[in-house]
Amino acid sequence: MAVDYLVIVVYLAGMLAMGWWGMRRARSKSEFLVAGRRLGPAMYSGTMAAIVLGGASTIGGVGLGYQYGLSGAWMVFTIGLGLLALSVFFSARIARLKVYTVSEMLDLRYGGGRAGVISGLVMWAYTLMLAVTSTIAYATIFDVLLDINRTLAIVLGGSIVVAYSTLGGMWSITLTDMVQFVVKTIGVLLLLLPIAVVKAGGFGEMRAQLPTEYFDPLGIGGETIFTYVLIYTFGMLIGQDIWQRVFTARSDRTAKWGGTIAGTYCLAYALAGAVIGTAAKVLYPKLGSPDDAFATIVKDELPVGVRGLVLAAALAAVMSTSSGALIACATVANNDIWSRLRGAGRGTPAGDHDEVRGNRAFILLMGLAVIGTAIAIDNVVEALTVAYNLLVGGLLVPILGGLVWKRGTVYGALASVVVGGVAVVVLMATHGILANEPVYYGLLASLAAYVIVSLASPATDAAVLAAWRERLAGRSPELPSEPVPAPQ
Repeated sequence: MAVDYLVIVVYLAGMLAMGWWGMRRARSKSEFLVAGRRLGPAMYSGTMAAIVLGGASTIGGVGLGYQYGLSGAWMVFTIGLGLLALSVFFSARIARLKVYTVSEMLDLRYGGGRAGVISGLVMWAYTLMLAVTSTIAYATIFDVLLDINRTLAIVLGGSIVVAYSTLGGMWSITLTDMVQFVVKTIGVLLLLLPIAVVKAGGFGEMRAQLPTEYFDPLGIGGETIFTYVLIYTFGMLIGQDIWQRVFTARSDRTAKWGGTIAGTYCLAYALAGAVIGTAAKVLYPKLGSPDDAFATIVKDELPVGVRGLVLAAALAAVMSTSSGALIACATVANNDIWSRLRGAGRGTPAGDHDEVRGNRAFILLMGLAVIGTAIAIDNVVEALTVAYNLLVGGLLVPILGGLVWKRGTVYGALASVVVGGVAVVVLMATHGILANEPVYYGLLASLAAYVIVSLASPATDAAVLAAWRERLAGRSPELPSEPVPAPQ
């Protein structure tokens, strides 16, 4: 294992070094939070693929393949579909807004800042839980690598992510994500996938050893696939962690085509994870948990050195999602919640140094909160389900409605967030967190509230809509992170 340890140590040291290098570039708010909006197609597509394919997509995707066969690809596949939809239909408009958070977009579209306050709280809860669930995954990887206890594994992995994210913000995260994308591609697609298939005897032997439903594309069940679409495909359209990456694109074309490449990569990654899991089922038919499939096949079947690289790939998957969720959580906490509660500085923006220092402090604070929460929470699936149910049930309709329906109003948006969010919480309490009903009926309630209240309330002020159209067209310069004042 000495060679494997060396590979991991070099990888982790490289992450910290890039954090230090990124600190030298992040000298303004724009550079710290959105990499100066300067990423070209190669870096943009690589970092976008890195953030959406985390521990759940890697370890969880292999686990679903172990449990259901090739249809286990559907969870990650719907993530790829969501990224493709975002890139093709919405990313160019989102990039032209030149904002920092989803809530700022709602402020611009509806006016007054009222919709952004509540949406900021919902988005903060979502990004916090997303970062927590990613951080918990360190325990699985470090348990295989170092055989250390869960708490120490979470502290070790989480501290490295917090360190490089705090130092350089989005520049550090972008640089580390590019390395993570390369490591992930080599480790999972080019090494683990073919080795697993060969060790299982090839596809012919896999078909002979496993039931036919393992090779049924819909074997996981139509209702499950539909729920994945609602949660993950729609979640990709509106998450702060995803939008913040869109904001880094240097042009509309970069956002559209770079995201399309990343989405296509996700589809291939989904299939690879399912095939690896299916191979693991042949090799280890009686594992205690499907989620043990990834760690078991890496530990028992890969040669020294290769094993270290594949474990580094798993770390890369977890770290990319964790760091992206962390900076998103801190951005929302600072720009959408703290700045509004403080109520200071409106019209007198702080200098670049103070902006960077403030956002750096929030990343550190949120990072500590994430590590502490990850240690306290046991059920990762339930935590992630709560996060996505609240995100989709409360925010999908007012965000997409604002982009496509000009008759939507601030009162409709507020009603949609509140009604959808409350419906999701009540239904999770009555039907169970993992039930499908919360997201189904929460989304319907949110849509009904948005349409009914918007039609019953006065139309959005013409001046607000005119300013909104100017921003969508890319004809307005980047402005300080402030809500549009309410029309008089």
